[in-house]
Amino acid sequence: MTTVKTTVLLINLGTPDSPSVSDVRSYLSQFLNDPRVVDLPWLLRKILVNLIIVPFRAPKSAKIYQKLWTEEGSPIIFHGQKVQQLLQEKLGADYSVELAMRYKNPGIPEVLERIRKSNPERIIVVPLFPQYASASTGSALQEVFDVVRNWWVIPEMTLLSQYWDHPLFIKALIEVGKQYDWRQYDHVLFSYHGLPERQVDKVYDGGVCKDRDCEHEVTDENKYCYKAACYGTTRLLAQGLGIPEENYTVCFQSRLDKKWLEPFSDHVVVEQAKKGAKKLLVFSPAFVADCLETTIEISDEYQLLFEQHGGEKIQLVESLNDHPAWIEALEGLVKA
Repeated sequence: MTTVKTTVLLINLGTPDSPSVSDVRSYLSQFLNDPRVVDLPWLLRKILVNLIIVPFRAPKSAKIYQKLWTEEGSPIIFHGQKVQQLLQEKLGADYSVELAMRYKNPGIPEVLERIRKSNPERIIVVPLFPQYASASTGSALQEVFDVVRNWWVIPEMTLLSQYWDHPLFIKALIEVGKQYDWRQYDHVLFSYHGLPERQVDKVYDGGVCKDRDCEHEVTDENKYCYKAACYGTTRLLAQGLGIPEENYTVCFQSRLDKKWLEPFSDHVVVEQAKKGAKKLLVFSPAFVADCLETTIEISDEYQLLFEQHGGEKIQLVESLNDHPAWIEALEGLVKA
């Protein structure tokens, strides 16, 4: 048997197996019971998630997933599979590229078992989350640890925590963004997935995120702060596209309550409409593949919200999906 030299494991968040209520309920249950996602005491989390959030949210979410689903299935899966295929072609026979989802299928334990049986010399784990957050990257890496720690033979492993400022990642974002002339829009939004403030505060041994200047600089102290990384990506992307600071706003979407990172993206959309903006260009640099948060939340829900307050058009800049520059960036990350 020929031993695979290096296996690359790409990990994204996940998706329901189908847009049915039962499959969406199963997905939400696994996702929201993760203590890194809902970081509340065990009993409170179980009551809140299993008795309140999932039963009431599953039917509503299923209707939204039905809008997202295509003939190819869930975008996060078919874009992921295409990236897996293209990266495999790019890396060649010395590498084996695998794709797993943190929640649902293909699951990390199942994919890692296939990797174990292939007996690789080295494993490179690449969570598809450019900016580190405990609820995304941290959870994916912990799941990998929980599986691999039970292996009798553990090969050499490399784990990527974040790459929000990697030149090839920024170059890929710029390549996709160049398809739209930002000068044709009244304002540009860089909308990132939100997080509870308490989760970014946990990055620091003392004090809280608001005590730091995360909006303007990344330091040794805040380099793993999700908020600092989001602003850092934005500065590099805006610089590459030539967008002046006064022409854009960094904001955070998909919040569950008021104690999440601000400003809230939907509030910024309304504020821009009330100021007279008619056209908005929206980037979503935390998502490498289009998904519910981009295709539905930004393109549909924010579009309706914008129109209700006098705006006309929200243009979503597509995620990296399977763009050639993204495949080149992943190749660079792996070979580095």
